[in-house]
Amino acid sequence: MNNGKMWLVVAVAFVAGVFVGLMVADTRTAPSVAVSSSSPAISPGDDLLGELEQVVREQPRNFIAWQQLAQSLFDANQPMQAVKAYGRALELRPDDANLLTSQGIMYRRLGWYDQAVRNFLRAADVDPNHIESLYQLGLVYRDDLGDGAKAVDAWERYLKRNPEGITSDQVRQQLHQMRRGFDIRLPH
Repeated sequence: MNNGKMWLVVAVAFVAGVFVGLMVADTRTAPSVAVSSSSPAISPGDDLLGELEQVVREQPRNFIAWQQLAQSLFDANQPMQAVKAYGRALELRPDDANLLTSQGIMYRRLGWYDQAVRNFLRAADVDPNHIESLYQLGLVYRDDLGDGAKAVDAWERYLKRNPEGITSDQVRQQLHQMRRGFDIRLPH
């Protein structure tokens, strides 16, 4: 079997495995939340979106299906639908810092900055070591709300939890530029 056919077989097996896993996951019933991926753009993930939407209609308490649907809508840049799907997943697992953060990013894309901030703060409260929520919080404060002091606070909290790495170096550089560019007298 050549490399091209092997990769195709692996990809098909992966998608089939995900779909089968979703079908056999939690099958308890609860009120459904309508999520539509209706969008004029057609993407390679449309078939998967349709399959996931069918699974959540049939199994509305299937956390994995809601999580996968939300992530697929995130990846398809459908923020309104993603927010709804993340909301349903969060009804099933309200203390999931990753879901809160991803939903917060979608709120940010919609321009709902206050809600994005609430999500990022909640994620950081749920998991004090969840650094992505702190990074995103700093971005919203700096870029969207123009609150340099709160951005600095968020990023300093980020650096306390994650002092090393490429992103940490970028955060330090951004903090340095903010302090220098705006002559902000903030704690170092």
